[in-house]
Order: sequence, then C-alpha cells, then structure tokens
Amino acid sequence: MRSQIKLGRIFGIKIGLHYSWLLIAFLIGISLWKEYHTKYPLWPMVSVVGLAIATALLFFASLLMHELAHALMAKTYAIPVHEITLFALGGVSQLGGEAPSAKAEFSIAIVGPLTSALFGAFCLGVVHAMSGNITPGPFMAMLSWLGYINLGLGAFNMVPGYPMDGGRILRAAIWWKTGNMDRATRDATRVGRVVATLFIVAGLLNFFRGGGIEGLWITFIGWFLLEAARESYIESALRQSLAGIHVSDLMVKNYPTVDGRESIQDFVENTLLRTGGRSFLVTEGGNTIGLITPHEVRHIERSEWPRIAVDAVMRPLKSVRTISPDAPMMKALEVMGQENVAQLPVVFNGQVTGILPREIIFGFLQNVMELEGVTDVQHASLHTHS
Repeated sequence: MRSQIKLGRIFGIKIGLHYSWLLIAFLIGISLWKEYHTKYPLWPMVSVVGLAIATALLFFASLLMHELAHALMAKTYAIPVHEITLFALGGVSQLGGEAPSAKAEFSIAIVGPLTSALFGAFCLGVVHAMSGNITPGPFMAMLSWLGYINLGLGAFNMVPGYPMDGGRILRAAIWWKTGNMDRATRDATRVGRVVATLFIVAGLLNFFRGGGIEGLWITFIGWFLLEAARESYIESALRQSLAGIHVSDLMVKNYPTVDGRESIQDFVENTLLRTGGRSFLVTEGGNTIGLITPHEVRHIERSEWPRIAVDAVMRPLKSVRTISPDAPMMKALEVMGQENVAQLPVVFNGQVTGILPREIIFGFLQNVMELEGVTDVQHASLHTHS
C-alpha cells in the first residue's frame, strides 16, 4: 500500500497509515460524538467532542496493537516484518516470508484476535471493577466502548474467511493435517470465497430491506474479502509455479550494456531507443559498475545530455540490490516487491553474470498459469497478514 502516511517505526517495523483510515476515523469520531451526546446530554460539548477524538485515537492504538502482535510473533519465527499499514478495514502486516510450519502459522494468526479480545476484556473488567465505586463518567464510557469494540474485533477476525485471521487458522489446521501448505491455502481460499459471498448477499439483503449504509458496509466488506481471497489463491498458484525455479533458470546472460563514458545523448539515441530495453548495465574497462534506466535519464535537462556521461547519472552497482544465481525465483520476486525495482543484477563471486528483469518472471508465470486457468498474475500481494 503506497498511498499512506508514514508514522515512524516501532520495534524496527515501519508503521504507515493508509489514507482510507482518515475517512473511517472521521466517521468513527462522528458516530462516537452522537452516541456520547445522546447518552450523556448534560456533558459539556467540549467534553463530548474531546472524548470522541480520544476514543477514536485509542481505537487506532488497539488496531496497531493487534497488528504488532502478529508482527512480533512472526519475528519469533525469524520471519522479517517490513511494515504495518492501517487502513479502512483494519490493518495489514507485510511479512518477508511464509510461516515455516503449520504451528507457526497458527501462532501468528491467533495472537492478533487474542490480543484484541484480552484488551477488550481488560477494558470491560476495569469498568466492572469501578462501576460500584464511582459515578459513570467520560473515562468509563470510553473504556466501555473500547471493550466491546475490541471483543467484537477479536470475534470478527475469527471468521474463517481467508486471508482473515480465522481463515489463516483454518489454513494452519489443514496444513497440519495434510502436510501440504499449497493445498491448505487453496482449501482455505475456497472457504474464504464462500464466506465473502455470504457477506455480500447478507449486505445486499440488508440494504434492500431498509438497512441503508449498514447493508452497503457489509457488502463492501464481503467484496474486499472476495478480492483478498482471490489474490491469495493467485499467490498460492504463483508459488507452486515457481517451486524449484532458480534465478539462473530465467536470468538474461547476454544483457545489453553501455559504456559509462558515453554521453547520455549517445546512450538514448543509439541504445535506449533502438533496443526498446528498460534497463542497461553500465561497464568500464570490462567491469560492470552500475545500472541505468529511463528513470535516471528523465531527470536531466535535454540540453545537458551531450555533455553528461552515463556514469554520472547511473546507479552505482554497490547501491543496487543484487541477487545470487542460485537464489529461488520466489525470493527474487519478493525482493523486487520490497525494493520496488523492475530488475535485479545477478552476481556470482563478485561478478555480474546477468540480469533478471521482472517482465521475464511475469512472462514465465503468465504462460504457466494461463494453462492452469489463472490470470492477473501481477496483482498478487505477497506475505500480508491482516
């Protein structure tokens, strides 16, 4: 999710806020303001508005706590966690790999709902303990709302609609029983599609029976789950297609190069526009020293092209993410996604032996997966945990 506000890092994990959350925060704030104003009409308006904002912020914190629980559990199994993004329907933890076992998958999935449920129970426990001693006030009202909403959040996440937490728990159970992660993913995805369809049908029925926005919201959740299940199925098929394939199997060995001393003008006219390529290795004295793409060139004024050499604008090889020829192809695709690059130089014993363009991988996958009836390979999202 690239349309987001960067909030910083917690435990070394990047935290982002998708713009869609701002709308939800506003709607939650309005809803809470109305609820508090109706229940406690004698409270000053400033107190009601302030309490609504504080409650919305604490709800945001509880969602972050839910996702951090997933992320920290993943780290205990040596799975890298790149970032957490909070968005309209909750949050997503972008993991740098799959769970190594069914037990790990279960642990990572269950800890999120458990965290929400425990936090909700704690809030309601405090309310119950204090209810006989003090008159209900803003603090009690806030804790009560947070308690019930987090218990509901924990319960909702246990719905077996993959890739929700409940669906991942189902996948862990199937994986444990069959010993086959791909089969477990496919089976859990099928259940997820059924659950998503039921949400859509229930939401539409609710809407046409006068449910209004609530019905549309349920329908939207169903649509979101259906898309998420579809992407998860594509990812599973993608993994299966790439099983046993290594970088050396698809890398381009005779890749076009350009002399670093050549001017940008000559590079554009004689190489870039004549070959139709998107990226080129830059050499000097027979050694590869960098990489250049149209992205580096377009920032230079055209009038300067004849006077500036390629090696002045290239990306030096030491700053470019590379990969080994014996690395699994799935690893290469993950690195491209994490680094947001379209190609990876392939390095063996300190020497560049080729380059791996993303379009080569997608071309291979498209051919394999079209034979299996799966399309839209490029929209699969890897390693997300809701």
